[in-house]
Amino acid sequence: MGVSGAGKTAVGRALADALGCLFLEGDDFHPPANVEKMRAGEPLTDADRAPWLDSLADALAAHEAKGERSVLACSALRRRYRDRLAAAAPCRFVLLDVPTHELARRLERRADHFMPAALLESQLATLEPLEPDENGCTLAPRASVGETVSAISSAL
Repeated sequence: MGVSGAGKTAVGRALADALGCLFLEGDDFHPPANVEKMRAGEPLTDADRAPWLDSLADALAAHEAKGERSVLACSALRRRYRDRLAAAAPCRFVLLDVPTHELARRLERRADHFMPAALLESQLATLEPLEPDENGCTLAPRASVGETVSAISSAL
């Protein structure tokens, strides 16, 4: 979890591969209206995010019901969003904590994504860090994706 540019997709895919489980890309679950809104530089509201979170929760619950483990890469910026996901299936959260200047650099270089760099500040303002009673940890990404995956495995 984390804001755009934190490395959720790269780390999530590598973690899923290391664990031998399914990878779910949260961006793939956004309704088209959300994608267009973000592409236009408009931050999503809680009402915009509700159907997206429901889709994510449904996917987690469906895989859990089949006994399948999965890794989901999604922003999960607010505590109530994480609570919604955790109510659907057992979850452990990893907040990828990347310095703001590095996030901005990554987003400026990224050309193949609907999320513009202009929305970074709104995401940072929305982000609620993990609380002590949440099942998870906050990690600064390491020098490589592999090292980050190792740190996540050790932390969890």
